[in-house]
Amino acid sequence: MSLNWPELYFIRHGETDWNAEGRYQGSKDIPLNDVGRGQADLNGRLLVQILKRAGRKPSDFTWHASPLGRTRETMERVRAGFDVPLPEVGFDQRLVEVSFGVYEGRLHTELSSSEMAIAGERDADFWFFRPPSGESYQDVAQRVQAFAADKLDGPAIIVAHGGILRILRRLIEDFPAERAVNWFPPQDSVVHFIDGKSVVYPAGHSWDD
Repeated sequence: MSLNWPELYFIRHGETDWNAEGRYQGSKDIPLNDVGRGQADLNGRLLVQILKRAGRKPSDFTWHASPLGRTRETMERVRAGFDVPLPEVGFDQRLVEVSFGVYEGRLHTELSSSEMAIAGERDADFWFFRPPSGESYQDVAQRVQAFAADKLDGPAIIVAHGGILRILRRLIEDFPAERAVNWFPPQDSVVHFIDGKSVVYPAGHSWDD
């Protein structure tokens, strides 16, 4: 499927206890912890700064999110940073995280030696690795492309998951598969995709100037 990708601002959900513990959570509905709530608040203020600096209004974008609780709360907290009316959020199942199947809830380090390679130690074939009862990155790339073809008819703001962000970097920037599956997606940043490239804006910095 060939797509002409529009401008996107992407925010990964904030930290959960499973993130902090190094557990695969995938499609499990694990809530934000206090650190994650703080990250979401910072990302909301950061997005306000970035749009203001670019001379853009939040109404210039459609807003989309994964329907899981951690992404819903992140989106709510991001939107709380704005003091103007905002477009409605579209929640789409196709933005849910890669399912790790039977491995969800297991520690990364517990699985890395034999069952599933940990990020930083994966080869290009991991793009096609499908855990038992789970999905491969290639599987999820197909549903992300279907979402984009269906919903992204112009600039958009998306709150979703680390795996979705890895996939977008491969689809939009043509990241090599090995690089995509080993990249560590930040939870304290706004990622701006435009013209086939991305810029990562870390929260906690001022981008007003």
